Amino acid sequence: MRNASTPWLLAAAALVLASAPALAARAAPPPLAQAKALSAPTPLDRFLAHLHTLRVRFRQTLVDAHGGLLSHSAGTLIVQRPGKFRWSIHRIHARGGGQLLVADGRNLWFYDRGLKQVTVQPLSAALSATPAMLLSGTVDVHKAFRERLAGWREGLHWVYVAPRQASGADFRSALFGFDAGTLKKMILEDTLGQVATITFQHIRINGPVPAADLRFTPPPGVDVIGHPLH
Repeated sequence: MRNASTPWLLAAAALVLASAPALAARAAPPPLAQAKALSAPTPLDRFLAHLHTLRVRFRQTLVDAHGGLLSHSAGTLIVQRPGKFRWSIHRIHARGGGQLLVADGRNLWFYDRGLKQVTVQPLSAALSATPAMLLSGTVDVHKAFRERLAGWREGLHWVYVAPRQASGADFRSALFGFDAGTLKKMILEDTLGQVATITFQHIRINGPVPAADLRFTPPPGVDVIGHPLH
């Protein structure tokens, strides 16, 4: 899942696209001289410390390594900590299709609706350094990621995050943007140099999440690759 179909790097945010150099500058870590010491919790740390459930709609824009637009998408994200999330995404103005990623606490399911194909693997065997894993509490943030404060711009406080082990990651770096302590935007660069900008909307924190929202059963007639844990 390390390509343009990777669910969290699939298209569309309600933003004006910047040039590739500008996006690269956003995703780069701040100089050490400017980065504040992380002895105090970052906005990301504080957000996760009080997060039990999260439900948002989002828009996402995906550009290639040269700044060329690849796609616009929209979707929903549901998180129940620890270890459960549902990320559903589809291209705007497209009929059908899209992808669904569900972590049910034991297994990680990836459903490509267009291909009518499901891939499943134990959650413990999945790539650990992904933004969805970070938000869901599946991994220890400080053990799996490096964090730095990345300043204030676009009306948001930014935190730069990068996996400590590149070999176990599906992204190269990420910026998390906060407003009044609430996560509003993520900018992610994947291992191919693609950059996804994700803007959260209709944010609901620590509300009820029906158990059915975090379960997945393969639809009839789809190909299933892998074996789930029961």
